[in-house]
Amino acid sequence: MYEWIKALHILAVISWMAGMLYLPRLMVYHCAAEIGSKQSETFKVMEWRLLKIIINPAMVVTWLAGLWLVWQGSWYMSGWFQVKFALVIVMSAIHGILVRRVKDFAADRNTRSARYFRIINEVPAALMIAIVILVVVKPF
Repeated sequence: MYEWIKALHILAVISWMAGMLYLPRLMVYHCAAEIGSKQSETFKVMEWRLLKIIINPAMVVTWLAGLWLVWQGSWYMSGWFQVKFALVIVMSAIHGILVRRVKDFAADRNTRSARYFRIINEVPAALMIAIVILVVVKPF
C-alpha cells in the first residue's frame, strides 16, 4: 500500500506544482488586462478554474497522502523531513496568498503589479527544488 500512496502523493505534488507555477503567470498577464474587458473576464475564469479544479484538490491530496507516508515510514523524527515539512508549510502559505489574489482579481480589486506576480512565481519553483533535494538526498 505504501508504494501506491507514494505514487498518489507524487502525482498530486506534480499537479499542485504545475498549478502553482502557472497561476502567478496568468496573473502577470491579467495585470495588463483592462478591468471589465473580455480579456480580464477570461483571466478570472481561468484563474478560478485552475485554483478550484486543479490546485486546491491537488494540495489536499498532497497533504493527506504525505501525512500518511510520514506516519507509515516514521519519518517525522528525521532532520531532512522536518526541514521539508517547514518548506511545505511555506508552500501552503504561498498557496493561501494566491487564493487571496484570485479573489482580488475576481472582485476587480487587484493592487499588485505584474512585477509582484513575476517574483512570487519564482517562490514555488525554489521551494520545489529544495524539497525534492531533501526527499531524494536526505542530507541529514
